[in-house]
Amino acid sequence: MNAFAITNRSTRGFDSRLKVQSNPWQRFGCGPRLEPQETLIHRAIEAQASARPQAIAAEHQGQSITYGELNRQANRLAATLLKQGVVADDHVALFVERSIPMLVGMLAVLKIGAAYIPQHVGITPAAQLQHILCVARVRVVLTLANLASTLPLTKEQQCIDLDAFISADSVAADDRNIGSTASSPDSLCFVLFTSGTTGLPNGVRVTQRNLCNILLTAPGNLGMRPGLKVGQILNIAFDMSAWEVLGCLAHGATLLIRGKDIAQTAERCDVLIATPSILATLDPARCNQLKVVALAGEPCPQPLADRWAAFCTFYNACGPTETTIVNTMQHYEGIGPLTIGKPTPNNTVYVLDEAGQLCGPGEQGEMWAGGDCVTAGYLGNPELTAERYQPDPFLGNGRLMFRTRDLGRWTADGELEHLGRVDDQVKVRGFRVELDSVSAALEATPRCERAVTLKLDSRHLVAFVYPASTDVDLARSCCEERLAYYCVPSLILAVEAIPLTSRGKVDKRLLLDWAVAHQAQNARVEQSVTA
Repeated sequence: MNAFAITNRSTRGFDSRLKVQSNPWQRFGCGPRLEPQETLIHRAIEAQASARPQAIAAEHQGQSITYGELNRQANRLAATLLKQGVVADDHVALFVERSIPMLVGMLAVLKIGAAYIPQHVGITPAAQLQHILCVARVRVVLTLANLASTLPLTKEQQCIDLDAFISADSVAADDRNIGSTASSPDSLCFVLFTSGTTGLPNGVRVTQRNLCNILLTAPGNLGMRPGLKVGQILNIAFDMSAWEVLGCLAHGATLLIRGKDIAQTAERCDVLIATPSILATLDPARCNQLKVVALAGEPCPQPLADRWAAFCTFYNACGPTETTIVNTMQHYEGIGPLTIGKPTPNNTVYVLDEAGQLCGPGEQGEMWAGGDCVTAGYLGNPELTAERYQPDPFLGNGRLMFRTRDLGRWTADGELEHLGRVDDQVKVRGFRVELDSVSAALEATPRCERAVTLKLDSRHLVAFVYPASTDVDLARSCCEERLAYYCVPSLILAVEAIPLTSRGKVDKRLLLDWAVAHQAQNARVEQSVTA
């Protein structure tokens, strides 16, 4: 069975008349049915402010804000936004840096039924900010005073400096929650811009239903509760940051917003959400306060999972932005295989072959996601939406499913094995190779904690192993023992660190640059020897 073939045909021809037969989906592809405690995420935060107004909602660089004050300031800002003509379903840009005012901006926008668009100024290029403002037709931008002059705004766009705004005194009337009667579970919460294949980012439209479904049910709530501290370490434009921020505030915990030093914050946390690449930079011995760790965004190496699962509750999760943060989770206890688990509540996963038919246990296919996790499509891009979001023939009733472009298969006991991205299936010397499988073989090398494999050219793979003390020859032998000869990288480099992007994922482009530079250096050395 050739699962890759599904990528070579148009999904417009997907047969929505597929028969729902006795299949893996009926047995274990459907998550449990659970009712979230709220249908609007800001209502859950307001409830915490009402019940525990003096509790600390967030801390950042020596400053803090209580739940009561956070809610009051958000009410003030919501009233101001309404006066400036912002209405339900509008888009409000949140162009900031990590800060307490950032939280006020988020909550205020949610209160009036609008959607915020988070971007980290200083990391996101000005041209990309300009593209977002144009596509989203933004009229109001929330920012910080020291950033306002750097934003590519037009004369028609209004700018509010959040830090200056909240420095003004609030009044008793601000305790009354401002809410839009137009808000519903189908209202947008935020729009997240992901990297696009055309070079321009695509805006994913996330609804209240999407968000409440993952944040307000187990296991997505991660046991967050009053008295616990949750780290905010991720880029605010990354979907997993909503897991940190809104998940924490909806459950009454305290958000620890990091400065430049991620480790300094992580060492004080009870709950940490991260990518594997970020977690790999932390020392478990210094994070002994941690009770819960949840990873997503990239495949997790088994040694990394074993190290952290030994002393805390560890979740390995998966899901693209279009399926609302994550739609599968495994509670990994350090025993048995590491998988991406099972569908989260009210969600479904289908593993389909190239004909769009359901795969049985052990059969590789492409994963499609259904249920309440499926977002509302791409902003201003109906063509791409129609391509990636298809009618769900299994749930029916007008529901949609999303093509994740992740490869997977069901285990016999109903868990999902992630087999890499469709895009990570490459051809080398005419053979099809799964890059993640090569990396997994390399990670079997003693004392190798991480491996990344990339296609260098039509005939060669290059791999990077960490730490730098990894025995490269032994790593090659491990690969040769487990995989076909054409899967063995032509070049294996041991590195001091795996470089990361601003979103905490492996910077593959930089790694390829390193490989090319290494080859060029070796060529110069050979020329000098033979000269």
